[in-house]
Amino acid sequence: MSATELTVRVKVREAAWLSTFQDLGREHSEFMGVPCGGAADQHSASVANILVGNRRTATCIEIMGGRFTFTPADPVLMAVTGAPADVTVNGQPVALWEPLCVPGGALITIENARGGMRNYLAFSGTLATGRFMGSAAPEARMGFPQQIAVGQDLELCTLYAGFEHPYLSQPLFRLPVPVPAFGGGTWSIDIVEGPETDAAPGIRELLSSRAYTVTAKSNHVGLRLDGPVIHPEGLGEIVSHGVPIGAFEIPHGDELIILGRYRTLTAGYPIVAFAAKASLPLLGQARPGQTMTFRWVSHADAVERYREEQRQLQMLEDRARSLFLAVNLPHASAGNPPEQTAA
Repeated sequence: MSATELTVRVKVREAAWLSTFQDLGREHSEFMGVPCGGAADQHSASVANILVGNRRTATCIEIMGGRFTFTPADPVLMAVTGAPADVTVNGQPVALWEPLCVPGGALITIENARGGMRNYLAFSGTLATGRFMGSAAPEARMGFPQQIAVGQDLELCTLYAGFEHPYLSQPLFRLPVPVPAFGGGTWSIDIVEGPETDAAPGIRELLSSRAYTVTAKSNHVGLRLDGPVIHPEGLGEIVSHGVPIGAFEIPHGDELIILGRYRTLTAGYPIVAFAAKASLPLLGQARPGQTMTFRWVSHADAVERYREEQRQLQMLEDRARSLFLAVNLPHASAGNPPEQTAA
């Protein structure tokens, strides 16, 4: 380790309902039967890392419900994204979706998430943790839970050594951050046709005219929705086939399932629609009781919306890189330390 790199101990004092090491998931794992996994809300996880000068794929922390508190032994540069929540540094409110200069010994609290289910916490540098098939993302079925516990000491390898910014209430930079519209009420989700759409007469009209409610049986494998369904006709026995993230399945019971990043990779249920890729981060924030409606869009429109979101992320990444390098803050493009694994 060079003289400019520091190992910062971060003491976890409260660990929320469930907090895990997380990243954007595994690449090239699904042909071996292992789901990609990764952050449920990929947009929020990516932005959190961009705001602290990391690569989008860097390890961060996914916080689900309750109260997460921690104290870094030394100064850290951090960002919190995801659902609206109350974030304080030594009791002083600070903003989400911005880079934050936090002094060593400060008590940071993230609590009262609302309008969504998950927050993402990123630090400038590399969190030391184990990796499975190249990713820090949990894979509990393979004995890799990645859960963070109360009292745990996290190790952060960082080039950040502090930055003079005495007013925590003022933003460090003005950045073009694409913040999703988390809000109360009913969410609207864009969907496109699936392979069995035509086999379920009336499914287009039904999905576009009714509201559906996320049930408590939902989990990281998929959202289970309470609402009317139409079972496809005349299909006979469906041979088990690959199922992508965001597939709308109608099993034998009267429920609708939207598959998530930890789904099984093959199934024999009919797929009547797919969530547009740009809608997947919002679905990753859906909690039990959330209502949603669906809007049919063309494949071309779904692709264009996703490309526009990626253009916004790239704009943010370019602006953050320029500003970080201009004021001599560490940035991944200048050679941050490589990902570390815990001993």
